[in-house]
Amino acid sequence: MAARTLQAAVSAAASLHADRTAVVFDSGGLAPGPPASLLYRELADLSAELSGVFLSRCSPVNGVIGLYCSDDLLVPVWILGILQCPSAYMPLDPEAPALLTAQVMSRSGLKFCAVKTHLMQRFQAALSRYLTFEVCETLPKFELTLIQIQKLSFAKPEPGTHQDSHQESGCAAPLSEGGAAHRELAYVLHTSGTTGPPKTVRVPHTCIVPNILHLRSLLQMSASDVVFLASPLTFDPSVVDIFLALSSGAQLLIVPSLIKKTPRRLAGLLFKGHKVTVLQVTPSLLLRFGHRTLKEEVLSPGSSLRVLALGGEACPPPALLRSWKHQENKTCIFNLYGITEVSCWACCYEIPETLLQSSNPGEVPLGAPLMDTEVEVRDELGRVVTEGEGQLFLGGGDRVCLLDGESTVVPGTMRATGDWVKIRDQQLHYQGRKDRTIKRNGKRVNLDRLQQLLLGLPEVAACAVGLHSSSRLLAFVVSAGAAERRCSSVELDLLSSVRQQPEEVRGAGGEGKRWILEQLSVLLPSHGIPDTLELLPALPVTPHGKVDMEALMRLYERQREHLGFPRGEAHKLKQRLQALWKDALGLPGDADLDEHSNFLQSGGDSLKAVRLCEDIGDGVGASTPQLLEVLLDGTFSELWRHVVLLLEGRPPTSHPAKKRHADPPSDAAAKRERKPAERRAVRVVRRAGRVTAMNVRTDTRETLGDGGRRGTQSHRAVKVELSLSWASDSGRCVDASPMLLVTDGVSERPDGCRTTVFVGSHSHRVQALDLGSGTLLWERVLGDRVEASAATSSCGTLVIVGCYDGCIYFLSADSGETRWTFRTGDAVKSCPAVDAVGGLVFAGSHDGNVYALDPQAQRCVWKRHCGGGGVFSSPHLHDSPRQLYVATLAGRLLSLNPDSGDELWSYHRGVPFFSSPNSSCSGVVIGSVDGNICCLAHTGELLWQCPTQGPVFSSPCFIREQRRLLCGSHDGRLYCLSAADGSVVWTFQTPGRVYSSPCVFDGCGGGALVALASTDGTVWILEAENGQMLASHALPGELFSSPVVWAGCLVIGCRNDYVYALNLTYKEDA
Repeated sequence: MAARTLQAAVSAAASLHADRTAVVFDSGGLAPGPPASLLYRELADLSAELSGVFLSRCSPVNGVIGLYCSDDLLVPVWILGILQCPSAYMPLDPEAPALLTAQVMSRSGLKFCAVKTHLMQRFQAALSRYLTFEVCETLPKFELTLIQIQKLSFAKPEPGTHQDSHQESGCAAPLSEGGAAHRELAYVLHTSGTTGPPKTVRVPHTCIVPNILHLRSLLQMSASDVVFLASPLTFDPSVVDIFLALSSGAQLLIVPSLIKKTPRRLAGLLFKGHKVTVLQVTPSLLLRFGHRTLKEEVLSPGSSLRVLALGGEACPPPALLRSWKHQENKTCIFNLYGITEVSCWACCYEIPETLLQSSNPGEVPLGAPLMDTEVEVRDELGRVVTEGEGQLFLGGGDRVCLLDGESTVVPGTMRATGDWVKIRDQQLHYQGRKDRTIKRNGKRVNLDRLQQLLLGLPEVAACAVGLHSSSRLLAFVVSAGAAERRCSSVELDLLSSVRQQPEEVRGAGGEGKRWILEQLSVLLPSHGIPDTLELLPALPVTPHGKVDMEALMRLYERQREHLGFPRGEAHKLKQRLQALWKDALGLPGDADLDEHSNFLQSGGDSLKAVRLCEDIGDGVGASTPQLLEVLLDGTFSELWRHVVLLLEGRPPTSHPAKKRHADPPSDAAAKRERKPAERRAVRVVRRAGRVTAMNVRTDTRETLGDGGRRGTQSHRAVKVELSLSWASDSGRCVDASPMLLVTDGVSERPDGCRTTVFVGSHSHRVQALDLGSGTLLWERVLGDRVEASAATSSCGTLVIVGCYDGCIYFLSADSGETRWTFRTGDAVKSCPAVDAVGGLVFAGSHDGNVYALDPQAQRCVWKRHCGGGGVFSSPHLHDSPRQLYVATLAGRLLSLNPDSGDELWSYHRGVPFFSSPNSSCSGVVIGSVDGNICCLAHTGELLWQCPTQGPVFSSPCFIREQRRLLCGSHDGRLYCLSAADGSVVWTFQTPGRVYSSPCVFDGCGGGALVALASTDGTVWILEAENGQMLASHALPGELFSSPVVWAGCLVIGCRNDYVYALNLTYKEDA
């Protein structure tokens, strides 16, 4: 009968192999004397004795006992002693940050902890500020000190931060309950805490035991095997190492962590000293041996290694695996795949020799599911697929772990892995992490796939690919030669190693780097080429044996600190700038550079330009919004002069924006254009159907309100159709809503007017497009992403837009030239409001302030801190009474005096406001994350609120003639409400979420229609009167942008990187 618990599996093996060696600890010469060992008989006796101590001293047992220890001969004794109580063990890493350890202990409700005695001083020094404890008993025989934790204390969280209720009390309910529940748990692990508070994973015996049993069979384990404990106890493959060996009567080899960090000494100890037969490691840890050691010792013809199991990271390509093995080596290589949430492994694939010897490049399959494991692949809509790509889900009847906050889990629960796979020939092929897919220049790049491609190059021994600050694509590469030359010291100082590498290896013109980039340029389009490629002697790894991306990013940042430009030495400055220019373009260091050459015409693109600007900004120690303009539109000599002025502290002159070099204006178009003074703004059309008409004689505005209508007419029944007019590629997702500016003075149009679409995108670009044709009129690349919708100045000559770089840009509506830039303290994601009377521009920032800016005088008139939380939603100016409404992410709605910024009143909701306020004569309306649409009087009293079934991010839109308002919700509905009391008039259900604002506009007969977008990519046209659907059109991407309608044309931005214009046509309904 198969064992049902880990300890039962070991007990069965111990009864059969009592006199065989169970555990060996080899200090590798760090301590005097020969390796120490335990027989299976001794292991069983010691663990039973220790279990008795725990039972007597830890009563009542709460289900988990901490284990604070380092590598030691007695590690299996300590673990089995805890399991036999029966309790679950929770390993705690002495090398981990003290706060992380304290948080884990708190979240797990830990009451008792076994501390390795010689680590007691470290334990007390590190954790005394977070907890108080009492020593229950010192156990010299077991080199343990048993402590009882009496109190865990943490500083109170900052206002607005999340804290679980069980964290406040220092106890997670599921672990503190007695009864049968805790007897089912084997161990408790935790996440690293690098992306938030550490989370615990509680693993039952029913989840892990099938893993051990099936792998024992697949790997053909026997009592003659020697298994190396490669992983730390905090990484669940260690459970497989320990119990794969001890349930088979085999020998478990343990060495100090210091020896694991010295590859050559470790290789000799494993394969010459102890003849290890089974090795389970991450590919990164294995690569630390280097190609020569791998081929001559680890995978040599006479190697003792029978099984090499690779897991925890993507399996290297077959060609790379083949290069590690001597052709006469007989080691079997397995690819293991799994996630901690379904501990430990889910799939296993034995790599056949035919695949290793194949000349066709490809991935190693994940393999078949292990015992009791179920595998599903689902597409983005959650549908199970049997061919093609999708996200991998894992689970099974009993293969279920308890995650943070879960007291029970339904058997058969399937966990999302976040990993994308492709089903091909009935095999699963790993495609990369879902969260490792980025967009560059509007094209998708998967970092894991790029990494695999790099590993397939013959000169690359190891590599890691990552994204720095969400923009720069970095590749860190260990060349095959460097892997052999690298030192085998205990710790590698990577930065000093990089600095000491010869220029031909690491320099900007290094042949090795250029060769790799040239190979990639053959295999990949330009958007997939890394911005920076760093050659390193070795890759740092985490304690779990995975590539340490955080360490690599710190290394990159430290290197950039040494990019300072020489001051006062014009010749050296020009040389440094030329080197960066050539490097960005991929040119050899000795290539000739024409000082009158333009970056884009020399083979650059906007991505390379942004990268070069970052390098220059780091070198100078400062940057300006004009730097990118000069680079894109100027020459090298103009760029040099601009940098000189920056270094001298003098403000560079503004450089006009231009049309793309690749898209010069035709002669005919140039003749038709009129001077800015001859063109006059007529109307501005913005999201939520806001149309503002300009009186050009007095240079004032008249707000027509939502939809721009003065009245409604009854109209005959019509049929509405939507069809694609044009699409413009913005280079990246378009979440901003378009703004339209209607100007007169274009004589060839029937109405003498031209309508221009202004819209920004996450590609850093702001584009001006002709509404009729989609022709690009001008384009500006700003300092960062543009999520904010644009506005226009009261005179209609300036386009105003906020940017992630914290700046508010005032651009010429005619040319895109920068007229003024105002810098706030954080990203600007809200759309400005403009005062038609005084011309002030009101803009919110994530620094928590709202600013009143005068674009004519180019100054900030006033700023007001809004009491906490960024200002994401757009300010709204109400005419009478004259008040400025501002909402914050801290849940405050403020009414301010627009002329002074003084607070008139504020309303606190307690949950963030993402929705932007809108107003009518009776009050101000805003959506709330708590699912309500709220209306307040202009004096601040709550008049009414309408509940929806989901958070409200959508901004309200009024149908003024009907005294109604429209607002969307994440429940997928558009709500039409009475403006008087908030009662529901009608709703319209979409298959997605309604994030953006609806747009009310006039139909062909004068009746009101509604344009609506749902996040599933559908644009809808509805009757405003009753919500009846008249038309719909599906776009190939998610929609977060709000539609804008003018002159029979609907414009909207899409997350597939395009701006779309749809024609509205009307036919009488027969």
